[in-house]
Amino acid sequence: MPVLIVVGIIVLIVIWVISLYNGLVRLRNRRQNAFADIDVQLRQRHDLIPQLVDTVKGYATHEKDLLLKITEARTAAMNATSIDGKIVAEQQLSAALQGLKVQVEAYPDLKANQNFLQLQEELSDIENKLAASRRFFNAATTEYNNAVESFPSNLIARNFGFNREILFDLGTDTRKQMDEPPKIQF
Repeated sequence: MPVLIVVGIIVLIVIWVISLYNGLVRLRNRRQNAFADIDVQLRQRHDLIPQLVDTVKGYATHEKDLLLKITEARTAAMNATSIDGKIVAEQQLSAALQGLKVQVEAYPDLKANQNFLQLQEELSDIENKLAASRRFFNAATTEYNNAVESFPSNLIARNFGFNREILFDLGTDTRKQMDEPPKIQF
């Protein structure tokens, strides 16, 4: 009889370990799926940026450095292969686009241009969808990180290569810009 109890306890422990492992796999896959949703929005954003840059070029010929920075940031974002690499590249692209928004204020004719207004509206729509996708991704990442770091699943995570993952945040440059009060000019 004691042998059956020992075997029963071992079977329960094995089932418990398998359950924890499968839970971690599900959370990791949910995080990767959430990033795939972000990837779709990023592709649309990357496709829209050259049109926006070309429209602005016609008005802001002396702003070549800014437009070059946006183009380089877009290329880096498109060439990033890992989730972490894409997050960093997209933070840089967001910062560059923020600089474009500031520069556009200096061109009243550009702000009234129909093509520019349409592109700006499309970019705004994509940015809103991207923000929603990032929130979902960050929620999935937080849930995954909690499982990886919480006892007892952290014992399984450590032994099977599940590691803490980074969130998709604004980045330090964009955060600094967001902390500054807006400049209102009349």
